[in-house]
Amino acid sequence: MLDMSWGEVMLIGGVALIVIGPKDLPKALRTLGQVTTKVRRMAGEFQHQFNEAIREAELDEVRRDVEGVKRTVDAAKPGFNPVDTIRNEIRSAVEGRTGAPAGTSTTPPDTGSFDVPRPASEPAAAQAASPATAKPETGKPETGPTS
Repeated sequence: MLDMSWGEVMLIGGVALIVIGPKDLPKALRTLGQVTTKVRRMAGEFQHQFNEAIREAELDEVRRDVEGVKRTVDAAKPGFNPVDTIRNEIRSAVEGRTGAPAGTSTTPPDTGSFDVPRPASEPAAAQAASPATAKPETGKPETGPTS
């Protein structure tokens, strides 16, 4: 700490012996040791409190980050439910519907006619000319050529 050599320590000890005297030197060295201990203890406490303050500051930063993540998750929670989403997708696939909400049907109601819905790309005139999609006038299916 104080980079002193043995020679310098001996010189200080000799001067202290002459100045303080041999009778009071042990008391002075004891007092010097107690003061040194107190200074080291105070320095250690200061360093501990300083490190604790740094840790608290880091923990506060981490705590703020975690709270920010929690707020983000809570904000997304009402609209995002992966279990319900997967359940609906599986239910739709099993029931043969894609994207239809549960309880609704995508099949047209049965009207009792022989209409075949035409694709949107096929014009109405081409559908009317097609014999497979022509309506019988009696409401009964055609039976074949009569001779």
